[in-house]
Amino acid sequence: MRIVTARFDHPDARKLSDIVQAEYAVRYGGEGDVTPLDPAMFDPPQGLYLLGYDADGAPVASGGWRAMDTSAEENYADGDAEIKRMFVMLHARGRGLSRLLLARLEESAREAGRTRMVLETGDKQPEAIALYVSSGYTLLPEREKFGCYREEPSSRCFVKAL
Repeated sequence: MRIVTARFDHPDARKLSDIVQAEYAVRYGGEGDVTPLDPAMFDPPQGLYLLGYDADGAPVASGGWRAMDTSAEENYADGDAEIKRMFVMLHARGRGLSRLLLARLEESAREAGRTRMVLETGDKQPEAIALYVSSGYTLLPEREKFGCYREEPSSRCFVKAL
């Protein structure tokens, strides 16, 4: 897989985001993830967005992080880097692409001075949960959950020190 840095509003990023949003809608009902995201949030050095392409040049994977700091209303802490839109196309899963993207995102966030990687996923995404747990992420207790879905019973928030 060829991994490139891209803007969150790049056409291939939008394409993969639309596919993952449709998957969220199927798994959870509703319209998908409604977290407000601005493309500038992923611009270095305050973030990074990556796209993965297969040998034929088709986009098959994506993921990014954005800097988040103390927010009483959403429970972020200074130094947080939040993972967003980690996704691998169904036909490309099982090849270690998500681990490769995750490692690059963690490295980039560490280099940018971030101290903790955080992410929110849901209980209907067991493959995502397995990836994060096997990559050293720890599930937060209910009272420490963050982000716009922190009140949702199906929300699972994970952290990893960088």
